[in-house]
Amino acid sequence: MSDFEGMEELLQDFLTEATELLSEVDNKLVELEKSPNDKAMLNDIFRGFHTIKGGAGFLNANELVALCHRTENLFDKLRNSELTLNAEIMDAIMHATGVVRDMFGSLAQHQQPQAADPTLLAILDAAIAGEAVQKLSATSSVKPDSPAPQASADGVDWNNLYNALVGEEAKAAPADSHPTIKDISSIQKIEPITQTAAKTPPQPQQQYVAKETTIRIDTVRLDQVLNLSGEIGLTKNRLNCLRADILQGRSNNETMRALDEAVSQLDLLVGDLQNAVMKTRMQPIGRLFQKYPRLARDLARQLGKDVELIITGEETELDKTMIEDLNDPLVHLVRNAVDHGIENQEERDLSHKPSKSIVKLSATQVGDHIIIEISDDGRGMRPDVIRNKAVEKGVIDLETANTLDDRQCLNLIFLPGFSTKDQISSVSGRGVGMDVVKTNIQRLNGRIDVTSVVGQGSVFTISLPLTLAILPVLVVRVGAQPFAVPLSLVREIIPIQSENVQQVSGRATMVVRDEVLPIRSLATLLGWPDNTSPAFGVLMQSGDTSFILAIDGFVGRDDVVIKPLVDIKPKGVAGATMSGDGSIVLVLDMEELLRTNTTETRASLFARAN
Repeated sequence: MSDFEGMEELLQDFLTEATELLSEVDNKLVELEKSPNDKAMLNDIFRGFHTIKGGAGFLNANELVALCHRTENLFDKLRNSELTLNAEIMDAIMHATGVVRDMFGSLAQHQQPQAADPTLLAILDAAIAGEAVQKLSATSSVKPDSPAPQASADGVDWNNLYNALVGEEAKAAPADSHPTIKDISSIQKIEPITQTAAKTPPQPQQQYVAKETTIRIDTVRLDQVLNLSGEIGLTKNRLNCLRADILQGRSNNETMRALDEAVSQLDLLVGDLQNAVMKTRMQPIGRLFQKYPRLARDLARQLGKDVELIITGEETELDKTMIEDLNDPLVHLVRNAVDHGIENQEERDLSHKPSKSIVKLSATQVGDHIIIEISDDGRGMRPDVIRNKAVEKGVIDLETANTLDDRQCLNLIFLPGFSTKDQISSVSGRGVGMDVVKTNIQRLNGRIDVTSVVGQGSVFTISLPLTLAILPVLVVRVGAQPFAVPLSLVREIIPIQSENVQQVSGRATMVVRDEVLPIRSLATLLGWPDNTSPAFGVLMQSGDTSFILAIDGFVGRDDVVIKPLVDIKPKGVAGATMSGDGSIVLVLDMEELLRTNTTETRASLFARAN
C-alpha cells in the first residue's frame, strides 16, 4: 500500500530533482575537503540540504526532514565560522548523505523512510553543539550511487591479480571459490536490444538509483523539430497537388521536374528532422560522471589511500539510454582503478611516486564516436604474466599464447574464465568480471581496450557510437539474401581471388598488406551450405581479431533503425530492419556470431522458419 496516495507525480518529480541535487552535494563535499574554508561552497551545500528538506516537507517525509535539518544546521555553523571542519565531521556528513540516499530508496517504493540511525543523529547533534565527534568507521560511507554489478564465481579478483602482475605471490584460494524471415509480423516497435547478463547473487540492501523516464531538452532543439515538421507538411501538400495532376493526366515535363524537386526536398527535410530528433536524445555525460568523485573518495579513504579523481569532458553529449547503461561498467572500472590499480603508500614511496595518486575519467567526441578513458598512475600490468596465467587457467592454449603480442596479452583479461581465484575481500572480487564489462559495452555497439605500462599505470579506453537509435551498417549478400553488419567493424572491402587464397593449418587465409588473415565464410557462420566460391571479402576487426568475412556480394552502406524480433532471438542476430524496397534485412551481431558454434547457430536460426 502506498504512503503517497494521490501524490505520485509530486513524489516522482521530487526524486528526480533531489537525486541530482544530492549528487551535486556529494561532489561539492569532495571538493570541500580540499578547501574546508571555502565560504561559497559551504553556502552551496547548505542550500542543497535546505532544498531537499523543503521538498521532503511537502511529502510529509518527516524522518528525511529531520536528518536534512540537522545537517543543514551543521553547515550553518560551518559557514558562519562557528565550527571548524575536520575529518570526523566530514565523515559524519558523508554518512548522512548516504542515509539520505537510502531514504530516497524508500520513497521510490512509495514508503515513508525509517528514522536514521540514532548514533548518526547523536553525532550530528554533538557536532552542532561544538562537542567532540565520535569517529565513524570509514566503511560506513562507502556507498556508491549504483553498486558494482556482481560477478559469477569465476569473476576476476583484481586485487590478487594486480599483485600477481607485479610479481607478488598469490595466496591459495578456498575450495569453493570457484533462411529468411518472411513477414514483418515478428517485429515490434523500436526499442533497445538487451541481453541477459551473467547471473549474479543477490545483494543485501542495494541502493536506490533514480531511473528517469523523461529527458530535459533545450527549447531551441524543440523549436528546430517543430519548424522541420512544418516544412515537411508543406512539402507533403505540394506532393499531393502534383499527384493529383498526374492522376488527372495534366502532367508534363514541368510537372515531373517539380515532382523531382519536391521528392529531393522531402528527402533533405526528413534527414534533417531525423538528426534533430536524435539530438533531443542527447544528454551531457557529466550527469553520469558526477556520481564518481564521491565513490572514489569514499573507497580511497576506506583503503587508506590518497586518490584524486580528475574529470574532463563532462559537456560531451551521448544518447540518454547509453548513459544509463554505462553506469555499472564505469562504476566497476573506477573502483578497480582506485582499489587495484593504485598502489598503497609504501609501494608508492619505494617507487618515488607522489603520495597523491591520480585517476582520470574523460570523455571526448571523435567523429561519430564518443571516447571514454579511465586511467591511473598506479602499478600497471605485465603482459607476460597475464599470458602465463591465461594458459595456467586453461583460458587459452600454449600455441595460441605464443602468437600473442603485448596488446593482445593485455586484452586476455576480458576473456570469460580469466581468474586468479584468490580470496575476496570486502571490496575485491565482488564486482563483475571484466568479461561482463566488455559484454555490456559491446551491447551498446561499443568496444573496450586496455593499455598498460608496468610502474606507470593503465588506461581503459571505451569507444561508443553517439546514439543507439540509428546504426550505420554495410549490407552484404549471401546468395540473394541480404544481411547487415555494423560499419564500425568494417575496415575495407576486397576481392577474393582463388589464386590468392592459401591454406595455413587447414584454414583458408589471405595476405593483405603483409598481414596473414583468416577467411571466415558468412554462409558457414550462419550454418548455410557453402557451395560457391565467394567473390568478395569484408576485412573486419572485432576487438584484437582481424579477419576476412567472405560474401557473395554487397548492396552498400546504410543507416538503419534496428527492430528487435518478438519471441525469437537467433544467436548472432541483433535484430532486423527494412530495406528501401520493403524487404526484411537481418542485422548481425558479429561478436556473438563468431563465438557461436555453427551447428547451434543453424538450429537456432531456422527452428522457427521450419
